[in-house]
Amino acid sequence: MNLEELRREYTRATLDEALVDRDPVRQFRHWMEEAQHAGIGEPNAMTLATADGAGRPTARIVLLKSFGEDGFVLFTDYRSRKGQDLEQNPQACLLFFWGELERQVRIEGRVTPVSREVSEEYFLTRPLGSQLGAWTSYQSSVLPDGRIEIEERLREVTERFRGTVVPCPPHWGGFRLVPVEFEFWQGRESRLHDRIRYLREHDGAWVVSRLSP
Repeated sequence: MNLEELRREYTRATLDEALVDRDPVRQFRHWMEEAQHAGIGEPNAMTLATADGAGRPTARIVLLKSFGEDGFVLFTDYRSRKGQDLEQNPQACLLFFWGELERQVRIEGRVTPVSREVSEEYFLTRPLGSQLGAWTSYQSSVLPDGRIEIEERLREVTERFRGTVVPCPPHWGGFRLVPVEFEFWQGRESRLHDRIRYLREHDGAWVVSRLSP
């Protein structure tokens, strides 16, 4: 396979800075709804990019669970690599890619843990298997004995909580990213893509600009 020959033209739509919503959260909601209506599998899947205290970056796919004017929320094991990164360096970037619509959205901002109440409320909505999994896995840690170690832990956790409501683990919960910058990207022909950026000013207002592709 020759990767140099893999290319396509983007022709589905255009993006005009004069026509986008002046509020980037409302613009994101509009695009998210279109991604859902287009039948995209897991339109809430996003790349979360973080860096540790030494500036070493890493990225992974996670799921957006809620969003609004107060920020974008995801849930995880606080002991995981992303959790440790965000404790050391609470800045992050989210990236959504909806290839079927030839669109990307990039969101940068500061991250803080959500309240314990919010984490517990969401945890109760998770399937039982996911609840037990949160108690079973020490996310990102090495498993010296391989997969069997996780399977043994799952059996122990299942027995421990059999017949009871599974509580939210103290090491598990949500993070909220409060945006300071959005970029909406619409693919165009000849790689002359539309890129519309929103920057938050000190007074909270958003400045909308077109970026060179």
